[in-house]
Amino acid sequence: MFWLSTFQAPSQILFIGIPGDGRCLFRSVILGAWLRSGKQSPTERSQKVLADELRSKVADEFIKRRADTEWFVEGDFDNYVVQMRKPHIWGGEPELLMCSHVLKTAITVYMKEKKSASLKIMSEYGQEYGGRKDDRG
Repeated sequence: MFWLSTFQAPSQILFIGIPGDGRCLFRSVILGAWLRSGKQSPTERSQKVLADELRSKVADEFIKRRADTEWFVEGDFDNYVVQMRKPHIWGGEPELLMCSHVLKTAITVYMKEKKSASLKIMSEYGQEYGGRKDDRG
């Protein structure tokens, strides 16, 4: 189970369970974008469809940005993109970066610290589209 945290302000933190079905990264990004825009959560079926659509756009973005991305993907680039188009292949940091470009939005990955329960920034992607809207740092 993966968790999505989305908030408009530091005092508004919402943790939502995301099924670990291979689409979890793409579901999290889609769901976060929907909730931050004020929309209600899409249905389970819609989440799958939207996640798969985002995945396809991310694969297209890799190809579009091949000169900039080929060096940081594992193995053969063309095979990597073919594999990434499959719905049950897990995404990672390269896919988060491409998600930020596809959606033209900043994406911040947090980790909840066990001892203090505070959120620590792990990674940030797409900062050229705007930074975090909170004051965590």
